[in-house]
Amino acid sequence: MAKMRQVIFLTAVIASLVAVHLFLRAIGKEYCLTQLTMSVYYAIVVVGLCLVMGYAGQVSLGHGAFFALGGYTTAILTTHDFSRFQHAPWARALRQAHVFVVKQDLFSGQVMNVTPTIAFFAAMSVTFLVACLIGYPALRLKGHYLAMATLGFGLIVNKMLVGSALAGGADGITNVPEWRIAGLLTISGKTALRVQNYYVACGVALVLLLLLRNLVKSRVGRALLAIHDGETAAGAMGINTAGYKLKTFVLSALLAALAGVLFTHYTGGIAPSEAGALKSVRYVTLAAAGGMANLWGGAIVSTIINFFSLRGWFGTYDNAVFGAILIIIISLTPEGPLKPLGIWLRRAWDRCAGTLGNEHGAA
Repeated sequence: MAKMRQVIFLTAVIASLVAVHLFLRAIGKEYCLTQLTMSVYYAIVVVGLCLVMGYAGQVSLGHGAFFALGGYTTAILTTHDFSRFQHAPWARALRQAHVFVVKQDLFSGQVMNVTPTIAFFAAMSVTFLVACLIGYPALRLKGHYLAMATLGFGLIVNKMLVGSALAGGADGITNVPEWRIAGLLTISGKTALRVQNYYVACGVALVLLLLLRNLVKSRVGRALLAIHDGETAAGAMGINTAGYKLKTFVLSALLAALAGVLFTHYTGGIAPSEAGALKSVRYVTLAAAGGMANLWGGAIVSTIINFFSLRGWFGTYDNAVFGAILIIIISLTPEGPLKPLGIWLRRAWDRCAGTLGNEHGAA
């Protein structure tokens, strides 16, 4: 019965994603898929935060910095010109290994950049190292102290990006190339690829949600919940609380960096505002609004609210309306709006299944 419910739920999610696309096409607003795709990438960051906050019981206000770290790493490597090293033996070797790619610029000259695929692995590696360096000492702190430590990290990253000429300063980096994956998919904001990128973003989010769901249902998830409910008691039971918290923090940081890489290639650029404190606060509030221990709720609520925000439905009152919606959701449904809906649907399903079973037995 449980597996059947899961299959039905997953089928309903996929059907809903297709229905949204077909509906927007029918009403002549398929261009809205652009903002919807961006919202899905932002939702991946929120899902990572749900893992940290809802299961490990930690509060991070620095995930905007990890998003920017992934995006800026791939943006710098794929736009910076390394052609001055092209005659060096190591550069020629890297060109043969497809680490570097040579292209023509607007003036018919040659530029040499790192390929997007290699830049992606570099971005994830850099994020992994930084998350370990930040997470190891920071996760020894608790409560508001951890939140302040990660907030300080985010502020440092933001100021470094604004003051760095390599990172484009306050203007950020533009002209980030598209990312062709295995010659089958292309991450790009081109109009002709709008539909493809919508399904790519949704596909990535679905795969991550399924993998994380299996994780939280496993022994690791039970250990994280034990840490969330009582870290001292969990430690007394033999659970490596520091190790689990650090691994969860690093995993969520990698999810944020992944979203940053995909977002940057999709939009063709990135700005230092992505590492701002407001962005990190938004991620935390969206995770709370969707239900901190509800990965699906965090993803869906984050996508919907961010879509409204990116479409500019609220004009200059965007932040005010955004905050009001979150306050209402958190006040009325502290565990997320999807949990009571899910309970109601589950009861309705059980009631229908019981009715059908009785009718079959009577027949």
